[in-house]
Amino acid sequence: MNELIAIGTVSPLRQRLIEDMNMRRFSRETQRNYIRDVGRFATWLGRSPHTATAEDLRRFQIDQRETGVPVPTMNSIVAALRFFFTHTLDRPDLARKLVRTSHARKIPVVLTQDEVKRLLEATTCLKHQAALSVAYGAGLRVGEVSALKVRDIDSKRMVLRIERGKGGRYRNAMLPEGLLVLLREWWRAGRQQGVLHADSWLFPGRSALLPISTRQLYRVVVEAAEAADITRRVGPHTLRHSFATHLLEDGVDIRVIQALLGHAKLNTTAFYTQVATKTMRAVISPLDRLALTSSTAQVPDG
Repeated sequence: MNELIAIGTVSPLRQRLIEDMNMRRFSRETQRNYIRDVGRFATWLGRSPHTATAEDLRRFQIDQRETGVPVPTMNSIVAALRFFFTHTLDRPDLARKLVRTSHARKIPVVLTQDEVKRLLEATTCLKHQAALSVAYGAGLRVGEVSALKVRDIDSKRMVLRIERGKGGRYRNAMLPEGLLVLLREWWRAGRQQGVLHADSWLFPGRSALLPISTRQLYRVVVEAAEAADITRRVGPHTLRHSFATHLLEDGVDIRVIQALLGHAKLNTTAFYTQVATKTMRAVISPLDRLALTSSTAQVPDG
């Protein structure tokens, strides 16, 4: 059995990978994804990945492409393997053999404010409504919502402390007044249910000792969207996309939005200018400034 993905045991190699990720404060979701992706390569290889060669990595990438693995998925696998070979195995020479493929970024689905309201109101319990309201009201990633603890709410400064955002970065997210009211309501209800205390997860899962999973949050969004008669394909990240787009349409400076989202690069945030239709409609086309009179020429058919 492969030593990295053996069931019921933590091999020395897997433990080393986990320690390397913990040292860099990777989020739980990132760690889970990296272990899965390195395990995927190990399964394909059929032996321990520490024995891999440059030719093995080349053949693996060719095979994954030929079997139709999507480019974003393959890039995630490449990121995991680069980390594994560079830091865990100290083989940067092999990491350099891994190729990241550029791809056109799809324009994200963005809900209208009315649709967001309907979706939030269609949730089946206060915990779910509060969790999705955090995703939209503060623009958080689904993993950041899941990882919130009660102590991360700073009502004096009106911020949410994000201890392990993407890349292990710390930041403050905004805490709107309406969201604080909703979270206080959830705090009271959670205390009565016995699932919340001062040092607990803000949104506990089936066990109060564990946070709600990102997979469960995804199901909550899908089910609420269906109940709200929203036919487009949505997920938790749709609420983050909508948060950024609505701020941009309201005239908030793009660098402020960059900071709120925790983006390392401005061009990542600038992508939302492509979906901010309200902003586009406010722009006057140079054609409109020409004040053309209608032509008497016939418009050709077709």
